[in-house]
Amino acid sequence: MTDARRALDAVSPLDGRYATKTEPLVPYASEAALLRARTRVEVEYLLALADLSETPFSIPESDRERFRAIYEGFDEADADLVKRIEVEGTEAYDATNHDVKAVEYFLRERLDGDLHPWIHFGLTSEDVNNLAHRLLVREAVDDVLLPSLSNVRSALRTLAADNRDVAMLAHTHGQPATPTTFGKEMAVYASRLDQAIRGIESALEGLSGKLAGASGTYAAHVAAYPDVDWRAFSAGFVTDLGLRHTPLATQVNPCDDLAGLFDALRRANTVLIDLDRDVWEYVSRRYLGQRADEGETGSSTMPHKVNPIDFENSEGNLSKANSDLVFLADYVTTSRLQRDLSDSTVKRTIGSALAHCLIGYEKTAIGLSKVVPNEAVMAEDLERNPEVLGEAIQTVLRREGHADAYERVKALTRGRRVSLTDLREAIGGMDVDPAVRGELLSLTPEGYFGLASELAGEVTEE
Repeated sequence: MTDARRALDAVSPLDGRYATKTEPLVPYASEAALLRARTRVEVEYLLALADLSETPFSIPESDRERFRAIYEGFDEADADLVKRIEVEGTEAYDATNHDVKAVEYFLRERLDGDLHPWIHFGLTSEDVNNLAHRLLVREAVDDVLLPSLSNVRSALRTLAADNRDVAMLAHTHGQPATPTTFGKEMAVYASRLDQAIRGIESALEGLSGKLAGASGTYAAHVAAYPDVDWRAFSAGFVTDLGLRHTPLATQVNPCDDLAGLFDALRRANTVLIDLDRDVWEYVSRRYLGQRADEGETGSSTMPHKVNPIDFENSEGNLSKANSDLVFLADYVTTSRLQRDLSDSTVKRTIGSALAHCLIGYEKTAIGLSKVVPNEAVMAEDLERNPEVLGEAIQTVLRREGHADAYERVKALTRGRRVSLTDLREAIGGMDVDPAVRGELLSLTPEGYFGLASELAGEVTEE
């Protein structure tokens, strides 16, 4: 069966329609990736045990490189063997029906017999799984999602810099408000996304691992070697993997750290959903045009259309991701007593949530690369709504001591269409100093955007 056929037969669009988009996550989110990560934890744990003076074995440096090559070179054949040990069994082992035990037996196939008693020594499967999952999630977010998010941030900064002086009518409550610039609006999103990225980075630093046995008491370890400081051993082992150490746990590692990461991702996604919807509105108002790809079809019946499909696709995927992330953050932080196994199947869906994130980020980036500000349309809209100068007029009049400034401008502009000529005639009839009258008469919608240009510039200089 061809790859294309398999994609068409996939139950999930993540492995079907979007397979090429989610492929960068395969080394981190696939079943094979989890098997490899478990193998890594088991090998490194074996090496750490060998370094204890109390244990009766040692592993020379010459062998360590060979042992680490087991997980560093973990390939499709290795994954297939682990799975066969779990599901079918081999000549040496009956089917384990246990995925971590299958990894232990796989390592027995790769290591000398005198080391077999020390593989998985004193561990519970969750000791291995909690570390493996966090290693994979950390690398997936750090290696794949954050670079993709950073590309979106860079695109926003570029749009902010290139359009810092492009005046645009702002809308509050869907109604014409005071002008802004398109660059400043993009700068707002760049700044928000920057903060969200920092939140994700902080959450990654907080990922914490546990290695304390079946009930979190180090009981098996202490029974075997009571004189070893197992808490110090555990802390050193976990931190050597690049994770923080969880000193107190049940059989499961409390997943508050993972929940924090999921929440941080969700916040970034929410920023982009907001962006997707705003850009969609800008396209709808014709403030933005879109570069059309040659040969692309916008509508099956309306040939003229260039739809904002990338932003729509992003919004849908990020909304689905957020739904999954909320569920994950809620579910993995609870467990009946010492543990129930429902968390195992739930954690296998983390990759799906990350995949929807990745698709959303990539689609937003593609969409931003196609948008073209339509300065003429923006200018026309500003000209049609000169009443937005009412804010400036009443504020200047307040400065000059007019207590009824707001009410006077409100009577002239609220709920009605006025022209720039109407405003200037009203200004001409005001009892104000000639210099102030000249100041008011010089106001134009396209020039009334305050420090928007400077604000946009500050973001691009970060």
